[in-house]
Amino acid sequence: MLAEGAGVPLVLISVSLLLVLILSIFYPVLMVVSVIQLVILFIAIIFFRDPERQISSGIVSPADGKIIKLDKGALTVYMGIHNVHVNRSPVSGQMISIEHIPGQHRPANVEDCQNNERQTFKIETDYGMVTVTQIAGIIARRTVPYVKKGEHVKKGQRIGMIRFGSRVELKFPRKVSFSVRKGDLVKAGETTLGVWI
Repeated sequence: MLAEGAGVPLVLISVSLLLVLILSIFYPVLMVVSVIQLVILFIAIIFFRDPERQISSGIVSPADGKIIKLDKGALTVYMGIHNVHVNRSPVSGQMISIEHIPGQHRPANVEDCQNNERQTFKIETDYGMVTVTQIAGIIARRTVPYVKKGEHVKKGQRIGMIRFGSRVELKFPRKVSFSVRKGDLVKAGETTLGVWI
């Protein structure tokens, strides 16, 4: 399954590849360009993949990747370019707000990315307000929401994606007993991060 919003980029790459392949009949030198475009198409299909997931119990990971920060009230997952970039809601609740903040595009795996482009989702739960922030990285240029303000979201539901390498930060309104550690690899919706205390 491909991510929502993948259609236009993949169609453009595919059409340009088809045109170059047709032209390469008359201009054999264009075969090199065709091979490059095939590689780009393959990478785009991998990037825009969106596999189905078995949603786990407790608070689930919003993203695929590696936990790079973990403390009592917050957790950060870094997504490399090879990870699935569709993000999911870690909890069930009411989507109170969605805020897009334009900014820089510094590498997302360093602390100095707090002024990067971001999109923040605030989800009201029975335990208080959970904040999910998508932060675009040096390659990522766009955050794409799949949900709207006022919508009720279910745990594990797709809420948006970030195009290419980036990070997702979670902030909790109260203490969580984490079942993961810094450095662990996690999968969106499938990995239980912890439970409310």
